[in-house]
Amino acid sequence: MLTNPTSDRVRSVRGLSRRGARRKSGAILVEGPQGVREVVRHAPQDLVDLYVTEAATERHRDIVDGARSAGRFVHEVTDEVLRAMCDAEHPQGMAAVVSWRPAAIDDVLDASPGTLIFLTNVRDPGNLGTVIRGADAAGADAVLVSSDSVDVTSPKVVRSTAGSLFHLPVVTGLDVEDTLDRLRAAGVRTYAADGTGERTVDEVDRRSPHAWIMGNEAWGLPTERRRRCDETVRVPIYGHAESLNLAMAATLCLYASTRG
Repeated sequence: MLTNPTSDRVRSVRGLSRRGARRKSGAILVEGPQGVREVVRHAPQDLVDLYVTEAATERHRDIVDGARSAGRFVHEVTDEVLRAMCDAEHPQGMAAVVSWRPAAIDDVLDASPGTLIFLTNVRDPGNLGTVIRGADAAGADAVLVSSDSVDVTSPKVVRSTAGSLFHLPVVTGLDVEDTLDRLRAAGVRTYAADGTGERTVDEVDRRSPHAWIMGNEAWGLPTERRRRCDETVRVPIYGHAESLNLAMAATLCLYASTRG
C-alpha cells in the first residue's frame, strides 16, 4: 500500500494536473469510478496505473478485477495519498493514469462521418466535457476542438466527460478557418449555431454529412466565421429565456441530427 503523500510517485501523478506534464508524458489523470470504469471497459490497453483505496476496492470490484485481468498495474493507496494525487476535492476512492492522444482530422474525414460537432473558442471546462458527453450519447462520429479552446485533457474536462472521452474520436488543436475549409472540401455541410439564424436546426438538411459549429460561451461565433459556414441556424426558444447554455444548445443540435 502507498502511504506517503509526499513521495515521488505521488508528485508525479499530481503533476498531471499541469498541461506541460501531460504533453511531455502523453498521459492524463482520470479521477473517480465512472471515468475509470470506461477506461477499463473501452481502452484497457491505455491504462497505465490504477490507484484505489481499500474501501473503493471493495465497492468497485468490477473495475479493479477488470484492470487486473487486462494485466494493468493496480496500487492500493490511503485516502490521504489519493487526495494528494488528485485535482478533484473528492476523487471517490479511485484514480488512473491513462495514455491518451487526440484523434487525427484526416482519419475522421476519411471515415465519411455523418455528424460532427466543432467547438471553437470554448473556454469553460465543464461545457467542453459536457458537449463531448452529449456527442457520445447522440451518436456523433467525432468532436472537433479548436486550438483556442480549453485543453481537453485538463482534469476538469476529463471528469465532466464522464468517460465519454474514451468512446469517440476527439480532435484537438484545430485552426478554425482551415478546418471549415477542410470540412467543405470533404462534402460536410457546416451549420453555424447562432440565435440570428433564419432557419432552425430542425429545418435544415441533417441527412447529408454535416457539422454543427459552436462558438464561445459569452459572444458566440463572430460574424466572419458564421459567413464561412454554409448556413447559420438557431435552436428555437419558445419561452422567455434569452438564450441557452452552450452545452445545452450543442446537445440539442446533436439530437436534431438523430431525427434525420
